[in-house]
Amino acid sequence: MSSTLRSAPVTETEKGPGRWVALAVLVLAVLLVAVDATVLGLATPFISEDLRPSGNQLLWIGDVYSFVIAGLLVSMGSLGDRIGRKRILLVGATAFGAVSVLNAYATTPELMILARALLGVAGATLMPATLALIRNLFNDPRERSLAVGIWGATASAGTAVGPIVGGFLLEHFWWGSVFLINLPVMAVLVLVGARTLPESRNPHPGPWDLVSVALSLVGMIGVVYAIKETASHGFAPATLGVGLLGAAALYGFVRRQFTLPVPLLDMRLFRRGGFSGAVLADLLTVLGMSGLVFFLSQYLQLVQGMRPFEAGLAELPAAIGAVAAGLVAGRAARRFSVRAVVSGGLAAVGLALAALTMLSRTTGYPLLGAALLVVGVGAGFSFTVTADVILSSVPKDQAGSASAVSETAYELGAALGIALLGSIVTGVYRDFTGPAGTPAAAHESLGGAVESASALPAPTAEALLNAARDSFVHGLHLASGAGAAVLLTAAAASWFLLKNQSLQDTP
Repeated sequence: MSSTLRSAPVTETEKGPGRWVALAVLVLAVLLVAVDATVLGLATPFISEDLRPSGNQLLWIGDVYSFVIAGLLVSMGSLGDRIGRKRILLVGATAFGAVSVLNAYATTPELMILARALLGVAGATLMPATLALIRNLFNDPRERSLAVGIWGATASAGTAVGPIVGGFLLEHFWWGSVFLINLPVMAVLVLVGARTLPESRNPHPGPWDLVSVALSLVGMIGVVYAIKETASHGFAPATLGVGLLGAAALYGFVRRQFTLPVPLLDMRLFRRGGFSGAVLADLLTVLGMSGLVFFLSQYLQLVQGMRPFEAGLAELPAAIGAVAAGLVAGRAARRFSVRAVVSGGLAAVGLALAALTMLSRTTGYPLLGAALLVVGVGAGFSFTVTADVILSSVPKDQAGSASAVSETAYELGAALGIALLGSIVTGVYRDFTGPAGTPAAAHESLGGAVESASALPAPTAEALLNAARDSFVHGLHLASGAGAAVLLTAAAASWFLLKNQSLQDTP
């Protein structure tokens, strides 16, 4: 174990003001990923209208990115520890920009799903590298807390900038333009990062075990796919087989890590109570929130009739709350306690989601805006502190692997949330009773119903849209209620699991 505690010598960047310049470059990568995630939700109605995906394909477009990135994060985080975190970050950012072009010009649902999957491969290199570099740049615990807060605040700011910029582009250009906004950010990141970022890696990395990489990928994708398909269509022999294959692969991955001299992922990290508790809190939080995040833009545009730019502005309170909370979360956790800040934040999000079960087709904005502000503040406190806990729980040499586990929990939670809570909305929506002559496409998605209504006589179209929108809102109620239950459970679990945790360095 002693070899893993030794770190590379501290560089001038780590000691001088250059570390803050390096941080500015790192948050560009976070901005890149956050903007991409938010603009997809805004563009979904336009993609649905243009590419005409089935309801199942639409869910795949939404969650295949998370499936792939969840399967590869641990492998890419470990690869960054071995070949250099700066190197893998710059390569990943270049690939992310290139694949964004493929997303923009996809012409079929199948090509769009493939493009999102490839974007997941590139995205898996970005987030672990940014957090790992922060862990190595900032040795002082209070400075690191501030850096992590800025990192998290930038991600939240991206969720604000994405809808606004994306909404503007969708009103003036075709839907593919929202993916092309990645290109200038990627260009700045690569050009400036190549000159300012310090390189860091594990000085005793060991080989990159390809068998472990394959087991991790097959296991994560297999299990999540099985959950998604079961939630959407019920149990089926083929789905059960895929799930069992995934579970077997994950079991093999864990066993293999205990036998390797230098494992891809050091499983002893999970023996640290703070590390395990923070990872579980992140997973449950994102799971509970994902259904709302994915369907909120559709509610604002297709139910309440907002234009894309208006919908982007309507989601702004969540980002504002998260930015404000993220910048003070570390200080709050030191003044009160880690578990008080994390549990309190999660409970606030849970209560806000419960309030959203009162939404109707005509609900005024004050209720929605207030609920989103509370969601943002609660999530900002929780995510910032759990990220700091995870980084503080491990030696610098293992920062990439630890960051990858953190991001895996986030992406797995997003994939499961869209699969499970998204399937609730989709399942409830499909059962609506429309007027005679309702096209089958209207039952696939709310966007399909809006498009179908345009070709029907006015009385029939109005009846169809009323039934479809009422059914969609009912599904959103159930998903919000389920999300609230998950968040309140996560709050209670965090109170016990993070009982004695504080924001301190490992020795």
